[in-house]
Amino acid sequence: MATGTIRYWAAAKAAAGTAEEPYSARTLAEALDAVRERHPGELTRVLQRCSFLVNDEPVGKRPHDAVLLTEGGTVEVLPPFAGG
Repeated sequence: MATGTIRYWAAAKAAAGTAEEPYSARTLAEALDAVRERHPGELTRVLQRCSFLVNDEPVGKRPHDAVLLTEGGTVEVLPPFAGG
């Protein structure tokens, strides 16, 4: 089990009510399941549209249960951004 930090941006930050919080999980899927339990409602809906960076690396289309988390790592939760 690894521990680290989940950072929320834009709409995810607003839905979570915090900019960051700790994780304790083996995989991204486990970390996101814990997030959904702590923040039912709007954040769960926002997460469906988000992309994720784990230790500055894009997750892309990889299954979240195949993305291993590291001790002291970071998960960035990035909702879609409007460009200009």
